[in-house]
Order: sequence, then structure tokens, then C-alpha cells
Amino acid sequence: MNDLKTQIASGSWKPGDKLPSVVDLAAQFGVGRSTIREALSALKAMGMLDIRQGGGTYVKADAPEQAQPLDNAEWMSRAESLRHILEVRKVLESGCAALAAKHRSEDHLQRLRDTLEEMGTSLGDEQASEQADVRFHLQIAEAAQNPVLTDLVRSLSEKLHDSMKDTRALWFYAELRSAERLLGEHTGIYEAIANQDEPLAAQRMESHIAKVERVLYEKTNRA
Repeated sequence: MNDLKTQIASGSWKPGDKLPSVVDLAAQFGVGRSTIREALSALKAMGMLDIRQGGGTYVKADAPEQAQPLDNAEWMSRAESLRHILEVRKVLESGCAALAAKHRSEDHLQRLRDTLEEMGTSLGDEQASEQADVRFHLQIAEAAQNPVLTDLVRSLSEKLHDSMKDTRALWFYAELRSAERLLGEHTGIYEAIANQDEPLAAQRMESHIAKVERVLYEKTNRA
């Protein structure tokens, strides 16, 4: 992924340029096609690429600004803010998931299923996927059927939405995981809630958020 990112940041591929095919990129960098696909997904999550279904992959018009590395002070400040949000989310949302498993109704489950379906159909549209991701977490808080918890999560929704792009980019960066595998984690959380398995729902939510925390910690220590 870093080689692709460097090419974009250096201007080798300019805004609006169409990237070579997956086959050609795999040959150019000497890696497998799956590695290239996952790297492209990660860069798309970072806002650097536009992957068009059946139309190829293009460098986004606003990619130069997004692709430039932050200076150390700016990155550390941004990372610290995100770390604080993740800590709150891990505590709050794992509790929400456990309570959702205990109190969810069929209507709550249907809403979660609808959102998961939307996440699945919007894998090629990062903005739509991001919005569905945020909504999924809010719906879990609603399924907990505790108005205080729901209000707390809603009060964080703006910060949650603002941080979601960074959160998703870090998730994709971790072992170059694909959008499909991210969807799989959300599905696992839903299944634990649907099965009314409170400990598993909490564990899966905590693990989901902790994974991003670990990547953030690793990147911060290397900064």
C-alpha cells in the first residue's frame, strides 16, 4: 500500500488519472492480486482513490491534500483526539451491545439487518458505507432500550461521524483488511445481539474497536 500511496503523493499519478489494472499493478509491484485489491480498498477508505464499479480506479481530485502526510505535531494531536474518542466508544458501545442483546426487539433487529444490507450493497461507495457504519452503531444503542445510553451515544454522534473516516482508514490499514471483512465484523456483532448472547456481543464490539486502537498506538509510536 505504501508504494501506491507514494506514487500518488509524489504526483506520478495525478488527480483524475486512471490507475493500471489490478493485474498490471500486481505485476509491477511483484505481489498477488488480492494484495493489490486490499491496498486499493485501504487507499479508497483514506479518500485518495475513486473505485468505479466496472469503470476502473481513479485518483480523486482532492487526493493531493488528503495524501500529504501530516507533520508530526499535527498527527500527534489528531491521533490523541481519536484515541480519546475510541476509549469512550470501547467502554460505552460494548455495554450498549450487551444490553442490546438482552433487550432488542424484532423491530430493532430488522433495522440492523437493513443497515447491514445497505453496508453490503454500498461496498464500492465509501461515503454511503461510512454513513451506514455510523447508523449501525447508533441503532445498537437504541436496541439497548436505555434512554440515558441512547442520549449519550447520540451526543457523541457528531464526533463519532467526524472520526469515522479516520477510524475506517486505520481499520483498513490493519493487515490491509478488506471492506468485506469489515462488514463481517459488523455481522458478527449483529449475530451475537440477535442470539441474545450478551457477553459475546460485548466482546465482539470491544474487539472491533480495540483493533483500531492498537493500530493507532502502533502508528503513533512510529511517528
